Amino acid sequence: MEFSRIFMISCYVLLLCSSLTYGQAASPPAPAAISPTPTPAPAPAPEYVNLGYLLSVAGPFHTFLDYLESTKVLDTFQNQANNTEQGVTIFVPKDNAFKALKKPSLSNLSKDQVKSIILFHALPKYYALADFNDLSAKGPVSTLAGSQYTLNFTDDSGTVHLDSGWSKTKVTSAVLSTAPVAIYQVDEVLLPEAIFGTDIPPTPAPAPASHIIPAADTPSAESKESGSSPKSSPSNSSSHRIMNFGIWSQKVLAVLGGMALFF
Repeated sequence: MEFSRIFMISCYVLLLCSSLTYGQAASPPAPAAISPTPTPAPAPAPEYVNLGYLLSVAGPFHTFLDYLESTKVLDTFQNQANNTEQGVTIFVPKDNAFKALKKPSLSNLSKDQVKSIILFHALPKYYALADFNDLSAKGPVSTLAGSQYTLNFTDDSGTVHLDSGWSKTKVTSAVLSTAPVAIYQVDEVLLPEAIFGTDIPPTPAPAPASHIIPAADTPSAESKESGSSPKSSPSNSSSHRIMNFGIWSQKVLAVLGGMALFF
């Protein structure tokens, strides 16, 4: 009797332990840890623009590049192109534009004046070709040379014309037009009024021909040198000869009459 009671108690304990184990096994699993949202990578920096290399392989712009390097203006353009949000717009004359400069000449200017002229060829902002249509209505635009060094723009059916006061030229091609840098080729060197004033020299008249053949009815130089009076006409010469003959005939008759008195 005692044994059966112990057996029943043992079975009850085993049943209770089994229930607790099953309950722990059936409990829901712990929630998985939530991974954080990945931070987006920063946008890549714009590519560095090497203006010196670009101008050396394009063009030919060797004369303009020489002025950029000798005046240290190249560093100013590089900084404006790569380290500012506004960017830069540069107008580059070809080598033959500098060769065409005779009066005025850059060789007679001071170093500061030459530096201002090179800075005068750039705007402190990036402008695409389409932007010049609106820019032409805003009047004079200041350049990197300063507020007194301004350019006037005119958009004529897509062709951009520049007026510096001394020289008028136009954009003939786009060397580079990708923000933040625009480089445009122009026909002439831009000369500012702030240095050369407003007394623009007139265009020289064409030289006269070295030899001109006179017309058939034009009197020759020899006739002019001989005297100012015109030559006698044939009728006047004949009348003069008749008068001379009459005078001589009268003299002969007078002599013959005198001789007759003595005989």
